[in-house]
Amino acid sequence: MTEPDELLDQPQVPLLREPTDGVPEPITTSDELTDLAERMRAGHGPVAVDAERASGYRYSQRAYLIQLRRGGAGTALIDPIALPAMSTLNAALNSPADDSEWVLHAAGQDLPCLAEIGLVPARIFDTELAGRLLGDERVALGTMVEQHLGVRLEKGHSASDWSTRPLPRDWLVYAALDVELLVALRDVLEAELRSTGKMEWALQEFEAVRVALPNAPRVDPWRRTSGLHKLRGRRQLAAVRSLWLSRDEYASQRDVAPGRVLPDAAIIEAARSEVKSAEDLAKLPVFRGPRQKKQAQRWLAALDAAWALPEDELPPVTGAGGDGMPPPARWRERDPQAADRLDAVRAVVAELAETHTVLAQNLLASDVVRRLSWAPPAELDEAGITARLTELGARPWQIALTVEQLVAALNPTP
Repeated sequence: MTEPDELLDQPQVPLLREPTDGVPEPITTSDELTDLAERMRAGHGPVAVDAERASGYRYSQRAYLIQLRRGGAGTALIDPIALPAMSTLNAALNSPADDSEWVLHAAGQDLPCLAEIGLVPARIFDTELAGRLLGDERVALGTMVEQHLGVRLEKGHSASDWSTRPLPRDWLVYAALDVELLVALRDVLEAELRSTGKMEWALQEFEAVRVALPNAPRVDPWRRTSGLHKLRGRRQLAAVRSLWLSRDEYASQRDVAPGRVLPDAAIIEAARSEVKSAEDLAKLPVFRGPRQKKQAQRWLAALDAAWALPEDELPPVTGAGGDGMPPPARWRERDPQAADRLDAVRAVVAELAETHTVLAQNLLASDVVRRLSWAPPAELDEAGITARLTELGARPWQIALTVEQLVAALNPTP
């Protein structure tokens, strides 16, 4: 155990409080954006890119601030609300073609909102994904910068309401620091990927993220309402569904996060209490507030619609995916053989992940593992399993590492 005096003797990781070049003012005019595009075009090396959204505050996932940094061009902050058209900047960031790599952290989170405003990379390097492939279990940007570069970043505003205007200076400091060391982190990670023979894995993963299609709409998204397990019967489920859909429509119209319109706990409580009148609604804690009193008729109408549904229109107690695959917890009762396959495939992935020092989820995604186990190919040989994994979106490197062991696991010796 380290004694207090020993802790005092240990070197402290330096804290980076301010960007090296200072904090630029956000770009808000077309002329400023044109100037920035020329600076970025004249710059060199990879471009560090980040975006700030207002998750938890706004319904949309649009970008409210864009951060860029490139060698020879410095750091820039852009207000995309003031400047929604980014085609000129996009061309500059993707030129020249052989030097147009964008470096992002958790690119899958930022690429959709960047694409909305016309920023689409030709090539990316994802520092979070690189860390996962190297076996890092903690892949937050600040953690990885400290681990790989020996520097701490001034953090603290990741969950802020970035739709706020004007943005406070300390938020801008945080935003600029997010791209300050991103390229340096990228260089260290690339060296580690090459030394461990994982660079080809990374290139395949980066490209898969870059070209990924938007997620398909969830089946019955209302079933993700927190506290659903507390309900009794299909009629109460119908009440939750009706309230959820009404809340979602209103939140979308106002561009406010649904949980700020009406908390999940209030939806569950109204359904459990089987509210039938304004008086009943007003007895529930959340609905007593002035904001909810203004929307009381909206919520009552949603509940009335649920209570009036005929039996054959009530939702089933448990939902299933669009392909009929149930939650894994129910596999044993629904299809014991599929449950056995799932256990066997998971064991293979866990063992290989440890052997190759990569996170299991990145060796073979959980959804791929489940779908392979639930609906395996007719022929459980290398060709059949390779074709099925390819169909499910597994990359060549993943298939090459796992297919032989998967064949053995899915064809157990009697």
